Amino acid sequence: MGELIAGLVPLAFGILLSPLAYMALVAVLLSRLARVNGIAFLLGWGIGVVGVLAVSIWLFGAFDAHPLGESPLWMTVVRLVLGAFLVAAAVWVYRRGAKHLKAMAVANSPREVAAAAPQLPGWLQAVDRFNPFRAALLGLGIFVLNPVDATCAIIAGLDFVLTDLPDAETIAIATGFTVLGVLPIAIPVVLILLQGAKAQPFLNRTRGWIATHTGVLNAALLLVIGVLQLQKGISGLF
Repeated sequence: MGELIAGLVPLAFGILLSPLAYMALVAVLLSRLARVNGIAFLLGWGIGVVGVLAVSIWLFGAFDAHPLGESPLWMTVVRLVLGAFLVAAAVWVYRRGAKHLKAMAVANSPREVAAAAPQLPGWLQAVDRFNPFRAALLGLGIFVLNPVDATCAIIAGLDFVLTDLPDAETIAIATGFTVLGVLPIAIPVVLILLQGAKAQPFLNRTRGWIATHTGVLNAALLLVIGVLQLQKGISGLF
């Protein structure tokens, strides 16, 4: 269990340090229904984290017909592919991700922040005045359609299946993983609920800091996660 938790920590931080999600949330909190939309965005994001993790555990478990203690070749290949993707993503975040973050840092409306996130569907980019339903869909889409965040959750699901813990321990550790992944969204929402418009200057300063400083940190973290997955995958081949 200790090895599983150690492997999940960098994956949780990969989700925790998601600048795109924070940027989108701050833009949602600028809408006319800031409190309600913030809660809806948080619910959508939470559903995304739980859903991708749960589906990954279920899928990997459904195809897991190997003898106890042995990792099948296809799982090793999956880990290698995901590791290679994260290494490539680290390079992309370092070289090009800053451009989108800066665009989102100066966005003053949901439309502008959505336009700075090209992976979002066009109908979401066209929304000027968010309602709770669309805010929830945005929170869900930001996680599910962001390949980096989704990949971290998928790798976590793979690790859960390969560790093969009792259900109670799996649920407990998965809950902790989910809480860490939801924290960066929950904290700003709580601030808005408690302080209202008074929290906006702090959120805007934080958004500016993220756009300036997290690019290199996020790229380094993705590189570490990717290299660890490649190392595990290569070890599984021998």
